[in-house]
Amino acid sequence: MPKGYWIGRVDVDDPETYMTYVAANASAFAKYKARFLVRGGEHRIAEGTARARNVVIEFPSYADALACYDSPEYQAAKAIRDPVSEGDLIIIEGYED
Repeated sequence: MPKGYWIGRVDVDDPETYMTYVAANASAFAKYKARFLVRGGEHRIAEGTARARNVVIEFPSYADALACYDSPEYQAAKAIRDPVSEGDLIIIEGYED
């Protein structure tokens, strides 16, 4: 079964409140066995546009990635994030040989 991934790009307007979101999302990520592969970090815009913060999160399956996003735990955290940031998030199924 292919893994699932969240690929997020975010601009944060209020870093202090955003850190509250980071703390709040931990329970959802633990519940669905999420693992951060990229969390911020130095980056170069090679093509197109980017946002200030980039994140890649791996889940055991695509179904887990979807369930985490739809979970009450994550939606409560997202409610904290939404007023203080603007971003893009895709949830995508991984590739298996």
